Amino acid sequence: MPQIRANPNRMELLKLRRRGVVARRGHKLLKDKLDELMKEFQARISANRRLRAEVERDLFAAYSQFAIARAEAGQGVLGPALMAPAPEPLLGVRERSLMSVTVPVFTLDELPETGGYSLATTPAVLDAGLARLAAVAPRLLELAEREKAIELLAGEIERTRRRVNALEYVLIPSVDATIKDIQMKLDEAERSNLTRLMKVKDMIAQQQENAEER
Repeated sequence: MPQIRANPNRMELLKLRRRGVVARRGHKLLKDKLDELMKEFQARISANRRLRAEVERDLFAAYSQFAIARAEAGQGVLGPALMAPAPEPLLGVRERSLMSVTVPVFTLDELPETGGYSLATTPAVLDAGLARLAAVAPRLLELAEREKAIELLAGEIERTRRRVNALEYVLIPSVDATIKDIQMKLDEAERSNLTRLMKVKDMIAQQQENAEER
């Protein structure tokens, strides 16, 4: 494991120990955050799967009715009929925070009533298809909102996982290895100093004995 470049002294040792404590505390907080993000992500995936199935079923039914209307009236009649009246902006977007992730919230204004086209040239199944599409529109918007939130949560999960792994497998082991190396060098220096002191003490004692013998 690569070590952190640091001078082998007690001040650096103290700094590294504090850094190790902070890194472990940060690792725990990020790991807890990752666990909560995963729970939220999995719950949303399950709910989103059910909503998507419902929306797809209703959209298929609406598109089937449009296909019947096109077969009965022809595309030349159906196209202009679907463009009447002129479309207006109906969608609003705001943001909210979901577990520190900014996700969009879509709002849908009241849909205008169907009409504005000739009832004589368009089949009745077109009205049924438009009514079904209007009924599914709020859930379709909810599905888009949920899937965007899931996408953003997935991105935050990946970023948090990388930070957790960086702390767990890179920074904390490097700090620990550097602390161990500095501690070994300090212990070795202390033993060397102790050995020198003992030698000096023995030399002084020997000189005193020689002086007494004289």
